[in-house]
Amino acid sequence: MIVYNDIKKNFVSEVRNNTIADKILAEIRQKGFNVGDAEYNSWQNSMQFMGSIVDDNEIDGGVQVAIEYNIPLTSKRVDFIMIGADERKKDHVIIVELKQWSKAEVVDDQMHHSVRSYVAGDNRIVPHPSYQAYSYSRFIYNNCQTVSDENISLIPCAYLHNYHADYKNVLSDKLYKEWYTEAPYFIKGEAKQFSDFIKKYITKKSSKGDLLYLIDGGRLKPAKALQDTLTSFVKGCKEFILLDEQVVCFDMCIKAMDQCKKDGKKRTIVIQGGPGTGKSVLAINLLMEFINKSYNSCYVTKNSAPRNAFLHLLTHSDAKKIVDIKHLFRSPFGLSKADKNTYDCLIVDEAHRLVPQMFRDYSGSNQVKECINASLLTIFMLDEDQAITVHDIGSVDEIKMWTKALNSSLIMRDETVLYSQYRCNGSDAYIQFIDHLLQRGKESININLSELNYDFQVFDDPSEMRDALRKKNDNNKARMVAGYCYDWNVKKRRGDYDIILNKGKFKAKWNLEDDNIWAINPNSFDQVGCIHTAQGLEFDYVGVIIGKDLRYDKESNKVITDKTEISRDDHSSGIRNSNEDVARRLILNTYKTLLTRGQKGCYVYCEDNNLRDYIKGLLATH
Repeated sequence: MIVYNDIKKNFVSEVRNNTIADKILAEIRQKGFNVGDAEYNSWQNSMQFMGSIVDDNEIDGGVQVAIEYNIPLTSKRVDFIMIGADERKKDHVIIVELKQWSKAEVVDDQMHHSVRSYVAGDNRIVPHPSYQAYSYSRFIYNNCQTVSDENISLIPCAYLHNYHADYKNVLSDKLYKEWYTEAPYFIKGEAKQFSDFIKKYITKKSSKGDLLYLIDGGRLKPAKALQDTLTSFVKGCKEFILLDEQVVCFDMCIKAMDQCKKDGKKRTIVIQGGPGTGKSVLAINLLMEFINKSYNSCYVTKNSAPRNAFLHLLTHSDAKKIVDIKHLFRSPFGLSKADKNTYDCLIVDEAHRLVPQMFRDYSGSNQVKECINASLLTIFMLDEDQAITVHDIGSVDEIKMWTKALNSSLIMRDETVLYSQYRCNGSDAYIQFIDHLLQRGKESININLSELNYDFQVFDDPSEMRDALRKKNDNNKARMVAGYCYDWNVKKRRGDYDIILNKGKFKAKWNLEDDNIWAINPNSFDQVGCIHTAQGLEFDYVGVIIGKDLRYDKESNKVITDKTEISRDDHSSGIRNSNEDVARRLILNTYKTLLTRGQKGCYVYCEDNNLRDYIKGLLATH
């Protein structure tokens, strides 16, 4: 979507007449969007500076200027674009990220995409302007066929016209070198340098006419380079090999996609499977296949932890490679704004975690509906027993309702259920043991855990559990996790630790708020992961701290749940305010999810002594 598009001559005239901000506002309102005073003021301010930059006799008056260009398939808008040709008549598109900052600071030497600056009335962690411009250019390049077909060069840069020279060392810190090397930035007092930079690439108008409309209206499909990149990533990872019923589901999804493309009719596939049955592996393989066939496809999860972990696993943490494929891993946030069948296929992993509306997704109303509407083929990876908050609505019944309402054919049969266990040392029996331990109403079986070659241990001391787990962390694949019981003391500045056990002998923090790759960060072992950062992931060894929300009553021989022990800092699960039946289901779902994260072993510490003895008794019995 193009908000403002005109030739340079007219743009400069509107800047001189001080009407440019009103023109942009009128255009954006006509397209059905509302903006606040802050955004209007930013146009009023920044366009004056851009007007003086492009008001240069060496730049042809017919060069195109675009403002607030909405990048296809996203809710992101590019601040300013120039389209034209150089002296050799080669076409270029200059992408300019505009900032009104006066200063910034480095956040942390591990955060090489981000800086801290005063934005929207507060000091916030935000992307480095050069990274932001570079990532936008890569997204457009990777998804717009016209750009590659017409050999159009995309040139990203940033202009911080209010930024003080005293703080330039922050933006030019070597931590960000790969970004400002690809997308140079210019600050207050560097108008001439910025103008010279633009004139290296654009002095004449394009010979192709209205090139931006050609780009915006051109076919959206993954570029060949992106196809090759993702294919090489997945084929290079042994973790993504498909087996048995996984490959049957894979074939069914490929067939359904082909049918959708032939007849234009919507279809929805529900693939069900418990923890460790390979739903995510299947999802990544499907994404690779669809991208390789030039289909607009995305891997979707509400939870950011699996997205970030897959990105780093596939790219080996190469920052530039992450930029190239990051847009293929998205949140359902904002899909409410997508037109019908914007995507060829959305592969929705952890579909049980979909909710009616995410924070600040103001137009959202039901993410199941929004996924189905936005895609020709929607593939839901679902396990209803992993719903962990009162807001989670992803279920078979919900999907059935919306497929009918949106005229999408539902595909759900025996062949779309994954049974084989690839976690917990490949043991279905271990999963049954956990169901039995939690008294989830499943049929009890006689299990000898010693025959499963799975390391399950119960510890009397949480420090001993941590020490034992540390010995298993040689390959950075052991982590501690816990339920909803513990306050966020560090985040709320109430103390130095969040989880304090065994009369203060054990102390730990929740995983760092800014660490979005906790599961694979080599420095994160001593932090405890919550359900939101652990769900959808797996480790070689997991250490589970079971809080007082799960206890054992000797007299009744029952595992009981206690919603009053849920932390008052927990504002996401809704368990404390739910009825007893809902609270029990969600607490048990939470612990089953945590207890099934380990490939080779699970270590457990229970705050409730009776529960600890009960589990030890099960081990002895079985």
